[in-house]
Amino acid sequence: MRVLGRDKLDAFIRKHANSKSALGSWLAEAEEATWETPDQVRDRYPRASILPNNKVVFRLKGNDYRLVVTARYQRGILKVEWVGTHAEYDKQTF
Repeated sequence: MRVLGRDKLDAFIRKHANSKSALGSWLAEAEEATWETPDQVRDRYPRASILPNNKVVFRLKGNDYRLVVTARYQRGILKVEWVGTHAEYDKQTF
């Protein structure tokens, strides 16, 4: 998959240095993936939440962090919409 919005990940890592490993691992896996359906995402990330409008919420680093992406499966694109802590996620509306 092609990942758009990596600048959001970089900015978050600068603010939360201990997220670097988890986000880096997710990014490496996502770039190697060829997900064509939400079910394929859930096969790899069973705790991922599939939301309307092709949004996917990943729980990272033992649920310390949340990553929200929009998936364009047919085009092979994931767009980073938001990344934050679990507490920050609870205040968001998607």
